[in-house]
Amino acid sequence: MLRRLMIGAALVGTLLAAAGANAEQFVSVGDYEIHYSAVNSSFLTPEVAQANNLQRSANRGLVNVSVRERKDDGSTRPVNASVQGHVSGLTGVQESLSFRTVHDGDATYHLAPFTMREDESMRFELSVRYDRNAAPEPVNFIQRFYIDR
Repeated sequence: MLRRLMIGAALVGTLLAAAGANAEQFVSVGDYEIHYSAVNSSFLTPEVAQANNLQRSANRGLVNVSVRERKDDGSTRPVNASVQGHVSGLTGVQESLSFRTVHDGDATYHLAPFTMREDESMRFELSVRYDRNAAPEPVNFIQRFYIDR
């Protein structure tokens, strides 16, 4: 149990550190914040990747989306969401993203692997549904990756 908690904390730390390199990216919608980032999967330690069934590779990336609801006291709480989307490069070829949810203590992450294209701007087009009574929120961003060989 302790090992699982340590590996979970390592995943959180890795994702936050990698996202920090790109500055905090999120959109605010009403009382909700949709945080997003995309990183090279080689940033993950082998233990974290294995524990979360993620492939580490120089040409594989990982999209991370989390939704938090702002409370009246200024704190936030994690919110389950449904995330769908795709990524495309300059050629316009789309790769569907298959998100899975990871719960880690007070955090909930929606993770999807994708194939990186070296030195190419990649366009992420996501649809995030955090309230089943509301339409999904579009979240789009462009990011360039460099593959370290």
